[in-house]
Amino acid sequence: MEIIKPGTKIDFIGRRQLAYVFSAILIFLSLASLIYHGGPKYGIDFSGGTVVQIKCMDDAAVSDIRKGLDAVGMGGATVQRFGAEAKNEYLIRTDQTLITGEGFSEEVRQAVADATGMDVVIERVEMVGPQVGEDLREKALMALFYALLFITIYISGRFELKWVLSAVMAAVLIGAVYLFSLFNVSIPLLIVVALVVALIMFWQLRLKFAMGAIVALMHDVFITMGIFSVFDIEFSLPIVAALLTIIGYSLNDTIVVFDRIRENIKKYARKPLETVINQSVNETLSRTIMTSFTTLIVLICLFILGGAIIHDFALAMIVGVVVGTYSSVYVSSPVLLWLQEAPGKGAAEAMGQAG
Repeated sequence: MEIIKPGTKIDFIGRRQLAYVFSAILIFLSLASLIYHGGPKYGIDFSGGTVVQIKCMDDAAVSDIRKGLDAVGMGGATVQRFGAEAKNEYLIRTDQTLITGEGFSEEVRQAVADATGMDVVIERVEMVGPQVGEDLREKALMALFYALLFITIYISGRFELKWVLSAVMAAVLIGAVYLFSLFNVSIPLLIVVALVVALIMFWQLRLKFAMGAIVALMHDVFITMGIFSVFDIEFSLPIVAALLTIIGYSLNDTIVVFDRIRENIKKYARKPLETVINQSVNETLSRTIMTSFTTLIVLICLFILGGAIIHDFALAMIVGVVVGTYSSVYVSSPVLLWLQEAPGKGAAEAMGQAG
């Protein structure tokens, strides 16, 4: 089945200015939302606290549940419905790290049952200490940083045969991050600075393909985080797993496009680089659309039928696949045009390769 016919010539690169505006709007909204909310809304995994999930035998008023919680010293807890409304499940969250033994569960169950006048079942209780939450948050950020960094080593070696140069640069960045972490520098600030320095080094060292890949991946992760911030959805360990998966998925799509660009640069060495990139994107378009479409079918089914526990993970993946597919065409490839060494020349010469 051919969705995109051979010989299709859609001018993606010619419309890249519109894509820049669209991406800039998404990034601005993401940044504005993150600033407004004071950063991501961390779940219990990262912020610490206690979560209790209960199930009532009938529809219960949130105010009645709060009255029951007041009786057991959880008056500051937030209460919200969880999952389908017909299931009568509620999620209770508090910043307090409570002792959650068997006696605690029974005490909460009895207090809520008395306040609502109906049977109540405690379905789960989770407790994470504040120090553990902070450690998990820092490790999650470091995982994202190192994933992006090691990807650039692979891209530089795979497409530009600059294994040693990219490895040395990565080693310097890792050493700098480790050194500054010893002085208790904020991990989020440290990683932001390291990524900015990495981008500058890619630019100076003319690591073109690595630059295109890392810009696209940062674009995908940041916009996904921004959308979660806009809709006030919590960040938890499953969401970090989703972000790492998005990085892998987007990279795979980008590599397919880059591989075709590299082949066509050799094949059409005298054609303008813009023409070669546009042709390469069109030649891989059918594969890109089919892969993304089939992935989205699975994720949408997971989002609708997977239940509340996996709901946010599936949402993050859906956003990431859509944004990642878009960035493979409109973000990673145009970066090669920014970094061409001889604008107006043939593709091979523009990319610093033998024509």
